[in-house]
Amino acid sequence: MTNTRAVRLGAFIAVAWLLLLSVVDVLVPPDISPDPLFALAALVAAAVLSPRATAGFAAAAVVLVVLSGLYNEAWDTAQQWVRLLDVVLVGAAAVVIAEVRVRRERRFGHVATIAEVAQRAVLPTLPAAAADVRVTARYQSAVEDAVVGGDLYDCSLAGARVRFLVGDVRGKGLAAVEQAARVIRAFRQAAATATSLPDVASDVDAYLTPFMGDEDFATALMVDASHRGRVDLLSCGHPPPMLIRPDGTAELLTVPPGLPLGLGAGDESVTLSWEAGDRLLLYTDGLSEARDEQGRFLPLLELAPTLAAAQPDVALDGVLERVRRHIAGGRLSDDLAIVLLENTAGRLTGGATHASGETEW
Repeated sequence: MTNTRAVRLGAFIAVAWLLLLSVVDVLVPPDISPDPLFALAALVAAAVLSPRATAGFAAAAVVLVVLSGLYNEAWDTAQQWVRLLDVVLVGAAAVVIAEVRVRRERRFGHVATIAEVAQRAVLPTLPAAAADVRVTARYQSAVEDAVVGGDLYDCSLAGARVRFLVGDVRGKGLAAVEQAARVIRAFRQAAATATSLPDVASDVDAYLTPFMGDEDFATALMVDASHRGRVDLLSCGHPPPMLIRPDGTAELLTVPPGLPLGLGAGDESVTLSWEAGDRLLLYTDGLSEARDEQGRFLPLLELAPTLAAAQPDVALDGVLERVRRHIAGGRLSDDLAIVLLENTAGRLTGGATHASGETEW
């Protein structure tokens, strides 16, 4: 429920409560008094409304108690004064509660803003073009109100080397974000200097191991697109990439899975044909393990027509929409990162520009 809807609903309930009790007070015998219940309207207001609005409902409750005492000719009894005192005290407490709530919400809003900026700084914005490769990415966090989680992607452009990374850190939340930042930092250092992908993986693994516990690890897929006509792939326990040809045919590539980062990664890479117009989909298990209400996995190869026919941005948006329609309730149970690489050898002109790698559902 949005904040505006909550405010409107709270105000409606408080007003309806005061009106209902006023009618009840008129209908019941004078010896039965609902006056203390008028104070509940202020408590309802305190949950969603401002202190000023809460004070207004508290004042209205006091006025109604005064009028009720006059209508029932009860001001000559001590009980009516006790009722008035009860409503005044509860109303005052409601105003204090509303003030405390508003201050906490403001403080939380500031903290959330800082956290969002920090999370966005962790996940890099990929270049729209890197040498002969067009790059498009999307990211969705499974954690409510979080921008990023434990999934990650990155790109290294150092001299003639063009290398990409998609990974998935075990766990969720801020701890996973912290580890994801380490993976990206280690990849940038290693990818710029190491001569081969196994060397990159070995260096990243050596860097990460001291920071990881006994049950911590990160899966990763590394891609080297530095040479025309071929692409080198190395998997550290990560789901295989999908190769989509211009005619719409596709296949999940066979890449030795290897060990995850933090557990001794650094196995052999494979080299595959990579022609102009080919597209390579890199993803985390938020895509490959997306299930519907019957527990059936999303059929990845059925995404090929969308990934081949549409512009990259449109294609990835279509993939996210397909995932949302497939999973139960339309809510991710795991973080999701997808990167689409297109071989544009001889077709892409102009310098590299930056494009957002984030999509909100």
